[in-house]
Amino acid sequence: VSSGDTHRAVLKPVSFLRQVLAVCVYPELLEDKSLPLDVKIRAQKLLEACDGGSVGSYTASSGLSHVRQSIAEFITKRDGIPSFAENIFICAGSQRAIMIAVKLLASGEGTTRTGVLIPAPCPHTLYPLLDEADVVLVPYQLMEEKGWAVELDKLHQALQANRRNCEPRAIYISNPGNPTGHVQDRKSIEEVIQFAAAERLILLVDEVYQDSVYGKDREFISYKKVLFEMDKEYAETVELVSFHSLSSACVGECGMRAGYMEVVNMDPEVMYYFDNTLCGDISTPVTGQLALDLMVIPPQPGDPSYDTYIQETLFTLATLSHNAKRVQEFLNKLPGVSCQPAMGGIYLFPRLHLPCGIKEQAKVGNVPKNDVLYCQKLLEEEGVLAGAGQYGGITDSCHLR
Repeated sequence: VSSGDTHRAVLKPVSFLRQVLAVCVYPELLEDKSLPLDVKIRAQKLLEACDGGSVGSYTASSGLSHVRQSIAEFITKRDGIPSFAENIFICAGSQRAIMIAVKLLASGEGTTRTGVLIPAPCPHTLYPLLDEADVVLVPYQLMEEKGWAVELDKLHQALQANRRNCEPRAIYISNPGNPTGHVQDRKSIEEVIQFAAAERLILLVDEVYQDSVYGKDREFISYKKVLFEMDKEYAETVELVSFHSLSSACVGECGMRAGYMEVVNMDPEVMYYFDNTLCGDISTPVTGQLALDLMVIPPQPGDPSYDTYIQETLFTLATLSHNAKRVQEFLNKLPGVSCQPAMGGIYLFPRLHLPCGIKEQAKVGNVPKNDVLYCQKLLEEEGVLAGAGQYGGITDSCHLR
């Protein structure tokens, strides 16, 4: 079970989204007088975009053209930078999109295998994903004492330490950070872009929590926006693939399995392979694709559903912010625990300061990491289920997810 499931955490789904999808699945509801007019209009429009006017039809492997256009309009409005539907690819969740992008990069054997720089810590699903893609993990350490910031020196250190082991070709960034809750500012993003340009790395940017930023004096700025506002030597050459998902916090429709990637500055022949690789999936679930359309183009001021939509999404964001602050304060009061504040997303990543006794027990019991033993003991003695912070033993520090 994924710990990022906001509906499992009892946050209510967005009414407008569920209402429109209900009509799309059962069009007879178009005659239901209790449903708002904008719900019926939107459902009718989405049904017209489906072959045969039905969610039971296949779509193009890269997604419904109507939904791809809606996503392009959303990105254009968000960034003030033109976005084009042909650069948008819809997938069965952002993790599937990342897998496709990485698999296209994967090549070589031994010291020539593709390497991907990844943050430590990073999403726990990233390790098995990259392992399946047969690429080398090149971890760069985030700066915990700076709120889990991305530090340029750490990027250079990771790259230099692994050049003999692989051929680094990409860098993965999570912004807002998963599981750290860190939100990068413009300067930090510019530094990463300049680093990627200098080292000829493709930027893989996971931005699924972009709607969930609540840190003081922090706002979400997309990598694409920053890239296109930089000099032409960067704006026209740095290859960028950014990811977003229906599982994002304020919508939280994890079970519908839909996300998208926007591909920027990529060779047209490579773009062809993105589309070709997606053919293996036949198509992303149609209801998920339609939900993406509703996520990126929600009710507008004056629409019958607008007030309810705003109330629901603001409540979700306020709940996330309140809970993050409350949990951080609680964790910092516990003996042997410290926790950096979150600026966005839905996670905290507390550090464990464990006594020597725990470390010795881990050695005797042949447990791979101290935080794993801690989690086992916590479950056995207190009935509390927690996840060990690091997967794969990348660092020696102990944390909880």
